[in-house]
Amino acid sequence: MARKLKIAVAMSGGVDSSAVAALLVQHGHRVIGLTMQIWQESQTDSRHAGCCSLGAVEDARRVAHTLGIPYYVLNFRDSFRESVIQRFIEEYTHGRTPNPCIACNRYVKFDLLLDKARELGCDSLATGHYARVRRQPSGRFALMRALCKEKDQSYALYAASQEQLARLRFPLGTVRDKTATRALARSAGLAVADKQESQDICFVSEAGGYREFLRARVPQAFRDGPILDREGNRIGTHDGLAQYTVGQRKGIGIATGGKPLFVLALDPASNALVVGDKRDTFSHEVTVEDVVWGAIEGIAEPLRVSAKIRYNMAAREAVLLPPEESGRLTARFVEPVSAVTPGQAAVFYRGETVVAGGTIAPRETQ
Repeated sequence: MARKLKIAVAMSGGVDSSAVAALLVQHGHRVIGLTMQIWQESQTDSRHAGCCSLGAVEDARRVAHTLGIPYYVLNFRDSFRESVIQRFIEEYTHGRTPNPCIACNRYVKFDLLLDKARELGCDSLATGHYARVRRQPSGRFALMRALCKEKDQSYALYAASQEQLARLRFPLGTVRDKTATRALARSAGLAVADKQESQDICFVSEAGGYREFLRARVPQAFRDGPILDREGNRIGTHDGLAQYTVGQRKGIGIATGGKPLFVLALDPASNALVVGDKRDTFSHEVTVEDVVWGAIEGIAEPLRVSAKIRYNMAAREAVLLPPEESGRLTARFVEPVSAVTPGQAAVFYRGETVVAGGTIAPRETQ
């Protein structure tokens, strides 16, 4: 008989984490529900501002009551502001396009929340992410894609350390589709079984979006500046670098010869937006910094991998080169990829397993 554990569940008030709590209760584990209080003053209506908002907390509390499990709300506002929101703002001021969900997983959920679970005497922390963890014969833990490919979140989880993976559980990693998750929640009598997905950026209000959020905090990121072609010729004026990202086509406001233009680079030093043709957005390689190794400790020879440079893209074949002395990694794609975006993550896989990942470095330093 499998050993019964004391497991904390990170409860966001959504169907995924609620279904995880129900599943663990059904398996006989001692379950504690934990919700992070991270909602911010930027939200115009905190009842409907996504995961971890006031409304989400009440949904999670009702789920815990239905399941008969202890439930706690933990105040992580200050830590979240420093580790996620401030980082988000700084990345945009440096001309990058960050992924705040990756930062939240890395610095809040799998750091502060996991520590709190330990303090409560829990063996592990479970979340509603769609991914899998497997211990290898070497003793090293491997983060793997979920069986449900459409919901797989391994890309956003790549930065989990070996120590964290040893204590993390992702029960939905073996679920075949979201319908099965909802059916599980429904069978447990949970009112959130048909709840809609929450928005991606939980600290940004629905009304203004991330642009208005940034405009209120870093107005200098919305100064007019030159739009340059690849040769450095000024061909127009932009209305703030924070409104653009590499690969973007819509919203530039100009075209040459009737052809649409695409964002190639952002240069905060000169407040310039560099644009070009669609073909100019393609690159044969990506370089990442702040590297986290996954299923392996490193490489001394080139390694064939598949790589994702955005959450919603299909992985592309590449060759991962041994790290530089600085620790940075470069991968060369078999076929060029479009819109390699500084600030986003690049994650490298061998089959279903995450090998490594890191933050995409600016093009000028690649």
